[in-house]
Amino acid sequence: MPVTVLLVDDEPLVRAGLRAVLEAQPDIEVVGEAADGAAVIPLVRRLRPDVVAMDVRMPLLDGIEATRALLRTVDDPPRILVVTTFENDEYVYEALRAGADGFLLKRARPAEIVHAVRLIAEGESLLFPASVRQLAAEYGDTGGNRAARAVLERAQLTERESEVLRLMARGLSNAEIAARLVVGTETVKSHVSAVLAKLGARDRTQAVIAAYESGFVAPG
Repeated sequence: MPVTVLLVDDEPLVRAGLRAVLEAQPDIEVVGEAADGAAVIPLVRRLRPDVVAMDVRMPLLDGIEATRALLRTVDDPPRILVVTTFENDEYVYEALRAGADGFLLKRARPAEIVHAVRLIAEGESLLFPASVRQLAAEYGDTGGNRAARAVLERAQLTERESEVLRLMARGLSNAEIAARLVVGTETVKSHVSAVLAKLGARDRTQAVIAAYESGFVAPG
């Protein structure tokens, strides 16, 4: 089965470019397009895409509010890939906080766009550690978010789970974490799953944001 994608961007040329790149792949199918976030929920309910590639800045309903609404109202929601013009953008950080699974720059090469969609569809998070650290440092309420601190305190992570979360925040993959800790990849997967469950995080992105917001990990 191909990975199905919904494109959401107010610029027709951007949507056309993304469609051309993605539909050149035999395992990816663009099933619909929208010019504003307000159209996302009805289209998702009708088309059931695996991935929504969504701009953050749109005139009626931006990608942040569209992400929040989608995750709040749709059962078994699709994965959300933010596609943005500017890397160091408060909108991007807010979209990640809202529940987006990762972000990609519009100027990315075709191969990077295809890789991002496949990765997101597989349930992974698309994190650029340096960029997320910079965004968290500039726009995040690092250490000052009481709700995030309370979540970390209630989670009562074990010493090993805490170590895994810190390595996740640095952007290490499961295989890289396994190599660093000298354990098996399956063991790391179990630790990651435990961390996500204890934090109530949808994915690695949300866990990392919680780590920064709570002050558990310093973004600097």
